[in-house]
Amino acid sequence: MPETHHDDQSAADAQAVEELTVDELASRVGMTVRNVRAYASRGLLAPPRLEGRTGYYSQSHVAQLTLVRTLLERGFTLQAVEKALLDKTPKTADYALDLITVLDSPLARERESELMSRSHLSALAGIPRDADLAERLVERGLATIVDDDTLEVHHPEVVRAGASAISLGLRPETVLDLLPAMTPPLRAVADDLVRRVRDDIWQPFVQDGMPDDRWQEIVTAIANLLPVAAQAVVAVFRDELAHAIDEALGEELEALGNRDPQP
Repeated sequence: MPETHHDDQSAADAQAVEELTVDELASRVGMTVRNVRAYASRGLLAPPRLEGRTGYYSQSHVAQLTLVRTLLERGFTLQAVEKALLDKTPKTADYALDLITVLDSPLARERESELMSRSHLSALAGIPRDADLAERLVERGLATIVDDDTLEVHHPEVVRAGASAISLGLRPETVLDLLPAMTPPLRAVADDLVRRVRDDIWQPFVQDGMPDDRWQEIVTAIANLLPVAAQAVVAVFRDELAHAIDEALGEELEALGNRDPQP
C-alpha cells in the first residue's frame, strides 16, 4: 500500500519531536560528550529540557552543534564562532545551515578532487602518454601526484576544460598560462560582487537584528544571486570574446590584403 501524505506528515512530526540524551546528541553530530558539554558551557548550545537529572535535546540542538562543527571545520576559531552565535535565537542555526548549504551548492563550489590516471589525462588532451602535462599541473597547484600513474586533480572541471582546449590545438603551455591570467580579474569581480551583497543585503539585515522572519528571504536572495552572477560573467565574457575575435579577424584579413601576390 503506498504511503500517504498523512504518513509522511506523521514521520516528519515524529522527527520534529525526537529527543536525544547527551550521548545520543554527541553521536548524532559526530562530537564527544566532553565537547558537547564544553560548547554548552560557552553558551553555544541552548539548555536541554530537563526530566529529573536527565537532559533531553531536540533537532534544534542538533542544528546548533552542526553549525558550530561546520564553522570550525571551515577554519573559524572558536572565539569567532562564539562572537557570531552568542545571543542568537536557536532558529539562527537552522537558517545559517541553510545559507551554508546554498553556498556549498554545485554552482557555488566545485565538487571535490578526483583521482585521474596519467593515461586518462593524456587521452583527454589528445597528447602522448609520456608528455609532462601531469607535472605541469602539479606545478600550477591543480593536482598532486598519488603514485606513478595516478593524480589527485583538485579542480576537475578546470583541468577537463583545459585538456579539451589542448585537444583542439592549443599548446599545453598556452592553456596553463591562461589560468593565472584569468584568475585575478575574475577574483576582482567576485570580491566586488560579495562586497555589494554584504552592503546591500546582509548588513541591513544584521543592523535590523537578524529577525527570524527575514532569514528565508536572505537565504533565497543569495541562492538566486549565485546563478545570476555566473550567467552575467559568462554573458559579458562571451561578448568580449566576440569583440576580440572580430579585431583579430580584421587584423588577419588586413595582413592577407597587404601580402604580395605569389608569382
